[in-house]
Amino acid sequence: MPKSSNRRQHPEEPRSVATRASILAAAERAFAESGLAGARTEAIAAAAGVNKALLYYYFKSKEALYEAVLKDHLREFNRRALEVLSGSGPARDVLLRYVGLHFDFISARHRYAPLVQQLLSSGGRLPERLVRKYFKARSEAFIELLDRGMRAGEFRPADRWHTAVSIVALIVFYFSCAPVLELLGQADAYSTANLRRRKQEVLDFIRYSLFVEPKTTTS
Repeated sequence: MPKSSNRRQHPEEPRSVATRASILAAAERAFAESGLAGARTEAIAAAAGVNKALLYYYFKSKEALYEAVLKDHLREFNRRALEVLSGSGPARDVLLRYVGLHFDFISARHRYAPLVQQLLSSGGRLPERLVRKYFKARSEAFIELLDRGMRAGEFRPADRWHTAVSIVALIVFYFSCAPVLELLGQADAYSTANLRRRKQEVLDFIRYSLFVEPKTTTS
């Protein structure tokens, strides 16, 4: 007589990486547009082409799905950012590579900016947990890079923390305010031409405001 299995079976098993990715993509759109409170799991499941029960099979609650969407962005960016920030070479070159990476990452993921903006303004334990896990090490590495550049005479003397805040603001404000910029009559913030122009403006602003020798060619 065959042995019975204690493992609970589910009609959609085995778990599919593609199905999970479809749910995350649909949830990302819903959360970016409506926030955690406004997004509906029924609509997310329908957009992903699955039933609601399967959505809860992969993610135990709407809150868990929201956290998974955020982690999908934050984990990947942190991996790339820490790799760049820990790189060797002149601090000015590392800084420009990091700024370019940060800009390109957000511009390639149109929903990153509204999702992170929602997270940081929501309060509660989730932002605290994610900031400690994904923002803290990156922030410390970024400030250490600025400190290294100032000690080496590559950057003008300045408050490290405020300099870091100013550089990040140069990058993220453009994307966070993209809808407002369009209402003010500006063209699509995510068009190829506008992204190229904005990225160059950010890099030039950093060179001429922070670098001791802004016209020196960097790699």
